[in-house]
Amino acid sequence: MMKETFTFPTLEYHRPDLEAMAEMAEALTEKVASASAYEEIKAYLLEKETVENHMETAATIAQIRHTLDTTDEFYEKENEYIENTYPTIMPKLLALDEALMQSPFRGQLEEEYGKQLFVRMDLQKKSFCEANIPLMQKEAKLTDEYQKIMATAQIPFQGETRNLYGIQKFFEHEDREVRAAAYRAYSDFYHGNEERLEEIWDELIQIRNEMGRNLGYENFIPVGYMQQGRMDYGVKEVEAFRKQVREELVPLCQELYEAQRKRLGVEKLMAYDEKRIFPDGNAVPAGDDDFMVDQARKMYHQISPETGEFIDFMIEHELMDLKNKPGKASTGYMTTLADYKAPFVFSCFNQTIGDMQVLTHELGHAFAGYMAMRNQPLAAYYSESTDIAEIHSMSMEQFSYPYAEMFFGEQADKFRFAHLQEALTFVPFGVAVDEFQHICYANPELTPKERTLEWKKLEEIYMPWRQYDADDFFDRGGYWYHKLHIFLYPFYYINYTLTTMGAMEFAMKNAEDHEAAWKDYMKLCKCGGSMSYLETLKYANLAVPFEEGNVAKAIAYAKETLKKAIEKENTK
Repeated sequence: MMKETFTFPTLEYHRPDLEAMAEMAEALTEKVASASAYEEIKAYLLEKETVENHMETAATIAQIRHTLDTTDEFYEKENEYIENTYPTIMPKLLALDEALMQSPFRGQLEEEYGKQLFVRMDLQKKSFCEANIPLMQKEAKLTDEYQKIMATAQIPFQGETRNLYGIQKFFEHEDREVRAAAYRAYSDFYHGNEERLEEIWDELIQIRNEMGRNLGYENFIPVGYMQQGRMDYGVKEVEAFRKQVREELVPLCQELYEAQRKRLGVEKLMAYDEKRIFPDGNAVPAGDDDFMVDQARKMYHQISPETGEFIDFMIEHELMDLKNKPGKASTGYMTTLADYKAPFVFSCFNQTIGDMQVLTHELGHAFAGYMAMRNQPLAAYYSESTDIAEIHSMSMEQFSYPYAEMFFGEQADKFRFAHLQEALTFVPFGVAVDEFQHICYANPELTPKERTLEWKKLEEIYMPWRQYDADDFFDRGGYWYHKLHIFLYPFYYINYTLTTMGAMEFAMKNAEDHEAAWKDYMKLCKCGGSMSYLETLKYANLAVPFEEGNVAKAIAYAKETLKKAIEKENTK
């Protein structure tokens, strides 16, 4: 169904016929079971993919349009229908997977397509049971409610009503009082919704833990790992990584923030100061939203022929929606329209350096999807496990550094320093988010206020520099409420920190030998999800972040670069 002439806004939406899909799965299951030749099995596998692609493309169109305007009742109801109905047909889809796994021709399928196809099927089988269908429906309803609360935020500030992206722009304001006021307004929004957010989170913990028990586990944690596609590492490896972060990165971040405190000339660096990197102002885009997209097009044409072809495809088919609008979901993501072999990028520009990160981070995801869709034989391999996916995006941010002048003019060095610092200072927060989720699911008896206190304890371990200036709500641990991944995507967030290590490796390799670094990056993008996490790292010549000493090695170049810049400014 690949079409050359289309734009996303003009794509027709037809509600996916999920009942017909279930019937197709049932019929194919019988055919697979009675197949007498390999070519038959292969044809059934490809037929299965075609039907699933149609369904997923329709569902994705509905989901994108729902997030573009969360007040649009039509797409809200379509999204709700799909979320409620899809779990009910999963048993028949999994029965088809089981028939393929049990086929005497499985070995030949593995020989042609690789074993990862069946590894994925097995993970899906292990993480689903029919008893969880009503729980999945309740989970979807709660996560939709959370997302709508975030998307429809109306925060009065400086005579205007702002959404969550709009208010965050003021965290970088030159006037410290304005920064503090914006931070208080941000905090007040979450404090004002605290009671319902507590209830949503409590219900999600109970629902997800019940899912885990229905599958034979003590709680949701093992299921969460399986849902993230993790098959060659687990909780112990993640704990080992967190330990390295505490030992290597927390002290470095303290140094970086102390240098920032001196640079800003304040007695104490408060949370509302953290985004203000330079006393004379952070780098800001040199033009409006359209200017940024136009510069991105020029940059991607300069990076490589493949990235040039990719960005033209994205722009010509209108596969990016980046401007901030009322009612638009407060998030950023990349997703795929499998029928069109097309990525789609969603975000909310707010005229800060974050806009450049969107144009590199989310488009890094999109470029990887674009390449995988053109190099992998199966749609099952169009996307990779989430712990690999963020390497594509964060590394593309690093590859963009030489082109920063195009977006920021004379402020390009400011952008590079701030971006590199934030890449490192983010990691302790990221692992704290992960550890918080482990604590909550492992200790479901905690009250909402006790959970928030657990977050406060984690801040003291991973972010000992963090001070909220007597903001009661954030002071007692309320900051975690803003992180939508906790509610929507359980156990996803550690991926950003693991993959930061891969991105930092690419930054170091790029400084040493750009051609070799880009060659490895292209290998990473083209292989999609055809290998496991550890296999993919090896294939792209990247280190395993869990192994002792690898965090220190990965961040060495960035650490040296930042410290040299700080020494240079201290000698002026």
